[in-house]
Amino acid sequence: MSVIVLALKKKTHPKFNVPNYGTKNRKRVKDSWRKQRGIDNKKRIKKNFMGAEPTIGYRNSENARGVRKSGMRLMVVHSISELNSLIENPDIDTKRYEFAMAHGTSKRLRAEMLKFAKEQNLHIVNGASK
Repeated sequence: MSVIVLALKKKTHPKFNVPNYGTKNRKRVKDSWRKQRGIDNKKRIKKNFMGAEPTIGYRNSENARGVRKSGMRLMVVHSISELNSLIENPDIDTKRYEFAMAHGTSKRLRAEMLKFAKEQNLHIVNGASK
């Protein structure tokens, strides 16, 4: 199976720290980003010592968005018929996609989809048996 790797480099960005994440009582402060809204908050008024804040300038170019580290895009499929319709669609180049089976897919259907994908030389990301 030949893999077409896109020659795209995604932009890097700093870690967007949440204020007070380093405190002793860390249970209250989640590490996921939340916009600061306090009237005296230094991060809200963009003080440099508080670190970077997510802005539109960190966004990647349109053709780099959604591309995985392997250089391919991910598409979730639910059935063999859906997988087959993607193969037959002339607008979709299946060599640029990796496929993932949906969470609710049964073991029997997963086995059938893996067999079908192997025949069609498609890469299924979560195809390994558990």
